[in-house]
Amino acid sequence: MSSRPFIRHVVFFSARDKKDVPTIVEGLSRLGNIPHSQNFDVSHNRRKDALSDDVDVIVYAEFESEEALAAYKAHPIYQESIDIVRPLRELRIAADF
Repeated sequence: MSSRPFIRHVVFFSARDKKDVPTIVEGLSRLGNIPHSQNFDVSHNRRKDALSDDVDVIVYAEFESEEALAAYKAHPIYQESIDIVRPLRELRIAADF
């Protein structure tokens, strides 16, 4: 078990309609303006895995504590991003480790 002093937050999204992927990326990129993460990135899936093509966009962030992650999710920009992305997405899978 690693003794990392931070939490990795990874979220995978798929678009209902592939033409909406740029709007999803734009909406999720707003999350980078929330000050609680130590590292933040939004990226298109490069689709190097021939067995799976479900994921279109990935969010990756690192937080120094559970409290920082909770503050990130409580920030008004977080809800703004949800309001943009939720109607356009099909799949959302999140993991914190």
